[in-house]
Amino acid sequence: MRGLSSLALTCALTLLASPVWAGKKTTGHKPPPPDQAAKTRDEARLAFQRDLVSVLAPRFDAMPLLGAALLARPLFEQPEANSFHSLIGRAAMADGADAAVNWMRLADCDAKADACPNPSALEALQTQAPDNAAVWLLKLGEDARAMRPDDAREDLRRAANAKTYDDYTGTSLEALATTVGVLPPPPATFDPSRAAGAVGMQTVMVYGIAATQPQPGLQLTAKLCENSTGEAAIKADCLKLGKLLEWGSSPLARSLGLHLREVLSDDPDQQRDAKDARRALIWQVQNFTALLARAPDDASLSQHLLALARSGGTEMSLMLAALRDSRIPVDPPQDWTPAHHD
Repeated sequence: MRGLSSLALTCALTLLASPVWAGKKTTGHKPPPPDQAAKTRDEARLAFQRDLVSVLAPRFDAMPLLGAALLARPLFEQPEANSFHSLIGRAAMADGADAAVNWMRLADCDAKADACPNPSALEALQTQAPDNAAVWLLKLGEDARAMRPDDAREDLRRAANAKTYDDYTGTSLEALATTVGVLPPPPATFDPSRAAGAVGMQTVMVYGIAATQPQPGLQLTAKLCENSTGEAAIKADCLKLGKLLEWGSSPLARSLGLHLREVLSDDPDQQRDAKDARRALIWQVQNFTALLARAPDDASLSQHLLALARSGGTEMSLMLAALRDSRIPVDPPQDWTPAHHD
């Protein structure tokens, strides 16, 4: 059976071998060129971000250093002591450091040298968070790229038998939300025409930076499972993994879990239930995205979104809490149809 499993994976991985670590995707639409006032605000925000990093960098505990590292990551030409590389390395060695820090250390790598994700961070996570399926899906992607089907098969088995799925976006949001307020934002950093002012700008900054969290190659996992349906053992592991992902930390993970149940289950009722649940998930994501879009013009909403981020939890739990608190139902109307299908 193991030989057949390896053969099935070899066929799948031959088609799918590609880098699987990346930040969350953005759309391909090119934004309009900013006007001079917007450029000035962007420059002021970057200067404010550098100041935040400088204030946080002398800290010794893990959470502020993680926040500083996340703030530093998008910045260019940082002093070495205030660079993402230096700060995330210090965070990993600090008191209170956990797997969330090593997860972000995955991004401390050289993509041009084909050295992403960070190999030592991935190795550390396998010891630090062996019951997290996200870790094994990351490793599956690395083994897929290296054309190691036996190892990839074992990664899939480990992911399916894990206890949780967590990409640590919730921890990154918490680190950012608890550190972004250490300095008051200068007036030049926010648009005076937007009603939420400084707190609106802080909310956009926190959620925008957290959206670049490292992610496993979930699309690769989906295709691997779809292409291996003829192998009973792989299909069983994919269905087991799908159940876990349905309760994962992120909408992306939940979407994949529901997709696997919809395409792999032999029960028509389970297929319909999964399809309906994915429709509800799209509704939830679209409405949460609309809340974030309102934040720059609604100070109360911005403050609440920052408070939710500071409270911890997962990206999924935060999204559902924000919808409930805004009295937005988590289930769509019967006649609602998603504008786009993912």
